[in-house]
Amino acid sequence: MATYVNNLRLKEIATGAESGTWGTSTNTNLELIGEGLGYGTEQVAADSNETFTMADGAADGVRAMYLKFTSAGALTATRTLTLAPNTVSKVWIIENATTGSQIITIKQGSGATVNVASGAKKMVYTDGAGAGAAVLDADPTAAASGTVTSVGTTGTVNGITLTGTVTTSGNLTLGGTLGSVDLTSQITGTLPVGNGGTGITSLGTGVATWWGTPSSANLASAVTDETGSGALVFGTAPTLTGVTLAGAVTGADQTVSAVNLKDYGEITNALGSAGGTRAIDLNSGNSISATVSSSTNTFTFSNPTASDELCGFTLTLTNGGSQTVNWPASVDWAAATAPTLTSSGVDVLVFYTIDGGTTWYGFLAGAAMA
Repeated sequence: MATYVNNLRLKEIATGAESGTWGTSTNTNLELIGEGLGYGTEQVAADSNETFTMADGAADGVRAMYLKFTSAGALTATRTLTLAPNTVSKVWIIENATTGSQIITIKQGSGATVNVASGAKKMVYTDGAGAGAAVLDADPTAAASGTVTSVGTTGTVNGITLTGTVTTSGNLTLGGTLGSVDLTSQITGTLPVGNGGTGITSLGTGVATWWGTPSSANLASAVTDETGSGALVFGTAPTLTGVTLAGAVTGADQTVSAVNLKDYGEITNALGSAGGTRAIDLNSGNSISATVSSSTNTFTFSNPTASDELCGFTLTLTNGGSQTVNWPASVDWAAATAPTLTSSGVDVLVFYTIDGGTTWYGFLAGAAMA
């Protein structure tokens, strides 16, 4: 009587049996041996655990060395696939091609099992120990030492020592800690901004020195279009030496003390020749010129400094007596009388206030200037 107790479940013919058919059985066994070295597929029929039993003496995908598991539908949880009989000791490469993105657990008996992630492949072996049979991971592991000369794809490299030059044309992911690397000679290329880099390939002269020792002198050496010299200053209480201003400076009504003025001028706000309302806006200058040419001239004053400051201006007025000139009611004149102005000529008037324009004091500084 034939038996099937070997690891490929081939027919073992009893002594003296199968006279005249021995060749057929032998040829079938040879074909099944080839099947055991080849590729096969099995389908998980339902969303549940399932046992796949290698057939005795007949073609069966379970016998294949490379065994690809598919599924009739999407799996909703990890499913256990048992390889039977539990007496078969064999090597398999298992591919999890099931749908549903679930793990499959490869089992034989009550012993150890191996998980194969969705889309992954694993080499395993069964020990065929019967009821307590186990499935064990047979994936090759990296050597403890040696040299990697080429890696043909992207991936993760763990637990290796790199010496010399490492060249990559794709993504190189190093797992763990990267240590003892000389960044000045062993790393080249540009680290993108998105990966924490600067996106630049080189530093300007003096920049690295300033980074290492951020002093005013080193900053001055690193920049290329500066003017002047000395220490770096900030916005609050800096000490400035020998400053040359190349543009307008706005003081925002702040106090400047202990100042010696030399070669300075005041901006003249030229109101021109006209009649009607003549607005003197001190934001436009503290020297005012105007010509009275037609109809009544009514002057208004605006934007003096704060009430705790003296604010004044000089008005150079031409032909002031040729028409009626009205002054703001806030102007106080000597003896409460506005001066008589020159009909054809230049008068110089001075006004100042110490209470933010509530009261202006007016003076005729010069009449009929010639």
